Amino acid sequence: MKAPPPHKTPRPTASVLFAAPRADQIALSKIVLRSPWPLCPGTRWKLNRCSSVRAALLRLQKKSLAIVMCDCDLGEDAWIKLLRCVEDSPAAPYLIVTSRLADDHLWAEALNLGAHDVLAKPFDAAEVVRTLSFAWLQWANRNGLSLTPPARAGGLRKAAAAGGLAARTQ
Repeated sequence: MKAPPPHKTPRPTASVLFAAPRADQIALSKIVLRSPWPLCPGTRWKLNRCSSVRAALLRLQKKSLAIVMCDCDLGEDAWIKLLRCVEDSPAAPYLIVTSRLADDHLWAEALNLGAHDVLAKPFDAAEVVRTLSFAWLQWANRNGLSLTPPARAGGLRKAAAAGGLAARTQ
């Protein structure tokens, strides 16, 4: 008789909305799809894209999102409109502002108004991965999601047999 299949814990999904011009959407998509995500192993990343603040506001009304990214090139105060929209939602997503002119003034204004972070363009893959990972981990923690993968008993037994655990437990 076959044993029942092991219970699989669903992988957490980090939903990100990126409101930006098309070229920036493509650049970010490549980074998200190609990155190993060392801080968030087992997390699936879902990237929702739109090219206007209006479209982003409509998506925010319909979808539960962990992170919203908004490019300053979408218009004056575009990211502020999105920030005002998300700050009152029950599981408010973190807002990350992107800009090719990420100067001290933008950083100070964004962080003082409640944005999570600012990313400079052109995007640096390591910085994007770090920023999205920390935003996701903080959002998940704030909303009570458990992101710790269950320990594998087989892996622990193998390490103990090899003396890896025995040396630490004695």
